[in-house]
Amino acid sequence: MIPFLDLKAINAEYRNELVAAATRVIDSGWYVQGQEVSAFEQEFADYCGTQHCVGVANGLDALTLTLRAWKEQGRLKEGDEVIVPANTYIASILAITENRLTPILVEPDESSYNLCARGTEAAITPRTRAILPVHLYGQLADMPALMDIAQRHKLLVLEDAAQAHGASLDGRKAGNWGNAAGFSFYPGKNLGALGDAGAITTNDDELATILRALGNYGSHKKYENRYQGVNSRLDEIQAAMLRVKLRHLENEIAARREVAHAYINGIDNDALILPLTPGASPLTNTRHVWHLFIIRCQQREALQQYLSEQGVQTLIHYPIPPHQQQAYTQWAPKSFRLTEHFHNQVLSLPMGPHLNSWQRKKVVDVCNSL
Repeated sequence: MIPFLDLKAINAEYRNELVAAATRVIDSGWYVQGQEVSAFEQEFADYCGTQHCVGVANGLDALTLTLRAWKEQGRLKEGDEVIVPANTYIASILAITENRLTPILVEPDESSYNLCARGTEAAITPRTRAILPVHLYGQLADMPALMDIAQRHKLLVLEDAAQAHGASLDGRKAGNWGNAAGFSFYPGKNLGALGDAGAITTNDDELATILRALGNYGSHKKYENRYQGVNSRLDEIQAAMLRVKLRHLENEIAARREVAHAYINGIDNDALILPLTPGASPLTNTRHVWHLFIIRCQQREALQQYLSEQGVQTLIHYPIPPHQQQAYTQWAPKSFRLTEHFHNQVLSLPMGPHLNSWQRKKVVDVCNSL
């Protein structure tokens, strides 16, 4: 079976470096908020081109705490509206509702699956205070257009960059477009830890200071608590793992692009809809990092079963859109036609730096043999 993602194989390549990093932390005797976290935060900020990186426990916390920090600054208040793509993973929505803000779901762009700029502007009301674009599957949303909208309407922008480590547009990386950005380092991400981890990037000094306090029990100074905070800190040992993985990220992105190139140039089946390549998009200076390679098919379940029978593992990202989840029954009467259409058709092919040329060819051949 060709695995969808072989984390064991990916991490085995860096085993000696990872073991050395873990040993360094163990021998240090310092396991929370130490030198590894500080070093990773600086290295990842430099990589993204931002002034600050604040490590947190996971990607959901990265989004939730940023919105919470804006409330502490008085830039948001309960009930304010936040525009978000309707076809995102539910974490984007959870961060909004956890802060007692109101998600406004907007249909995606049909070609990129990312937040539609035209739909975003049409959804703005007097209560709109923020836009939360999601760089879905590893390609940046149309950030020049979205930032223009935000500036004209005086809106905050929080990038959900959980799938877009290293992606760029016009030479500017994910995490360095909006007022802030949330990253996930879940093991399956392009930059994955060996457990849960996340981070926030920003160029706002005050915001970074508040975020550090909020994630550390609301404490800006030991035993003094300015906010009613939470415990959401990047583990020292995960920071050490991420420092190793960050050094190899660009090579892994290059390998992912080779896989995507093989699929796009090799798969020739009218029953399958392939992703639109950046070069064929109006956003020609986009550098896609291919966290996921999504195809669409009207007979998705039959396709997935056939691929499995032929030795190709696939996954569905995601089978149920947020507005149809039991957690948000208040949206049940609503219909988002394009989002529902995508969620009923999308299928993720194997994608990752672990795929060799034979495996790529087999995936292509199986897709063409339907």
